[in-house]
Amino acid sequence: MPSKASESEPVRFDEPGWFGDDGFWTDYAPLLFGGERWAEAPAVVDAVLALSGAEPGSPVLDMCCGPGRHALEFASRGHPVVGVDITEPYLEAARDSAEAMGLTAEFVRGDARSWCRPGAFSLAVNLYTSFGYFDSKAEDEAMLARLAASLAPGGALVMEMVGKETAARDFNDGEWFERDGRLVLTEFTVVGAWEGLRNRWVFVDADGRRVDRSWVQRLYSATELRDSLLRSGFSSAEAYGSWAGAPYDQSAERLIAVARKA
Repeated sequence: MPSKASESEPVRFDEPGWFGDDGFWTDYAPLLFGGERWAEAPAVVDAVLALSGAEPGSPVLDMCCGPGRHALEFASRGHPVVGVDITEPYLEAARDSAEAMGLTAEFVRGDARSWCRPGAFSLAVNLYTSFGYFDSKAEDEAMLARLAASLAPGGALVMEMVGKETAARDFNDGEWFERDGRLVLTEFTVVGAWEGLRNRWVFVDADGRRVDRSWVQRLYSATELRDSLLRSGFSSAEAYGSWAGAPYDQSAERLIAVARKA
């Protein structure tokens, strides 16, 4: 039998519930949502619509929508959109953007583990590695179950994230870089038997203010994510390695899952 010391370490979150801290997301917004991230939204939405087969004008749920990059793009194409996020400053920014752009979109503060609008949507999206941050797999699957319940029969969910396979293949333990006038240090360490990845981001503003935060992302392989989706109310789930629909193989760029509800 394996010794206790050889057993895999469970994923541990240094700050349980950290994802609900508005201050964290406000501090890191300039690093996460720069101009290049906004510029890629139209191509991502093109790919989501192609992979999902969603009809023109079909209602869309953007779960963990952040400041609304993708929700606003869907709205600009005539889709009724609801964006849900736990971070109120991001939702306020999304509402302001919608008003400035003359778009109609609903932005709601909600917890992904419990928020649900039964049968209201034909398409749901969860993009930009916005999955795997809760304190247990059961909570992750509660989120997936609420997404399934929010879809009408025949609806599809599209998820995009860093997969366990690509995280292991491309792993590096950190780097220094400059972005938007900030000096940034990133450090990454593996948790357990590739169960998670501990992220530490430190940045220093031009005025000398220093921010230093760590968190853990639970990693999912394509097989593990598929199994979680099937347990959570979806009838099928497929994995792709790029937005172009390439196989999820040794050349995969990202883990993109398309799950469907019967």
